Amino acid sequence: MPIFLQCDRCTACCRWPGQVKLTAAQITELAAHLQIGEDLFIQRYTRLNQARNGLALMDQADGSCVFLDGNDCRVNPVKPQQCRDFPNLWNFPGSEQHCRAKPIEVTADEWRRRIKLATGRDREPE
Repeated sequence: MPIFLQCDRCTACCRWPGQVKLTAAQITELAAHLQIGEDLFIQRYTRLNQARNGLALMDQADGSCVFLDGNDCRVNPVKPQQCRDFPNLWNFPGSEQHCRAKPIEVTADEWRRRIKLATGRDREPE
């Protein structure tokens, strides 16, 4: 049976340095959510990604996400796909030591349904 990791919004995943890559559509959506222009959004909140072929969100000085405010994500309703996909569609070795998502054993159909709700996309269990 597949395991679905139910996020409890502990924000641990937002507190370590990383590279949240952004698409042009995500930049548009994030800027609109913050009620600022895209150019200003890019200047304030993004940096060149490590591959130097696109933009990623900036980190705060402590390595946490630029949009983490206490224990809240300032852009949660429109957070980037990469954020929505964690921890079910991607994670990294050791992430379970930080992430407090609750493992729930579900059927394959239920896993797909929950993934679609959590991430906004369809994906087959691996």
